[in-house]
Amino acid sequence: MVNFWDTSAIVSLCLDEPGTPKVKSVLVKDPAIVVWWATRTEGISALSRQVREGLGTGGERQARKLLETLARSWIEIQPTESLHNLAERLLAVHTLRAADAFQLSAALQWCRGQTAGMCVVSFDDRLREAAYKEGFHLLPEK
Repeated sequence: MVNFWDTSAIVSLCLDEPGTPKVKSVLVKDPAIVVWWATRTEGISALSRQVREGLGTGGERQARKLLETLARSWIEIQPTESLHNLAERLLAVHTLRAADAFQLSAALQWCRGQTAGMCVVSFDDRLREAAYKEGFHLLPEK
């Protein structure tokens, strides 16, 4: 099975965070990753924020290298007009920020709206709640 990965989970693969062992376990069970088009840029943003908050340059370089390695192998859902429209619908239905609406709309586009048996990997509580309401299974399990 292939899982849709939110940026929060991707970043946890790249850094040593409390959730890192859980997402590494998910990746070992299923190494295929599907992401939204802006995930790499969102990941770089998160790493840059970590540097401002004290992550050393060695840790940041290592995390960027891992992010680039992941990006070379993941499947990326591209922005389209239908994805844009779906994100706007999701904003009206769920308590989401715009970026999370794009994440969820990409996940829905990836599975063609057939969420039964499909998983979203995320640590973002709002995104997890909306994904659950849309029918996705959530990973890592809490």
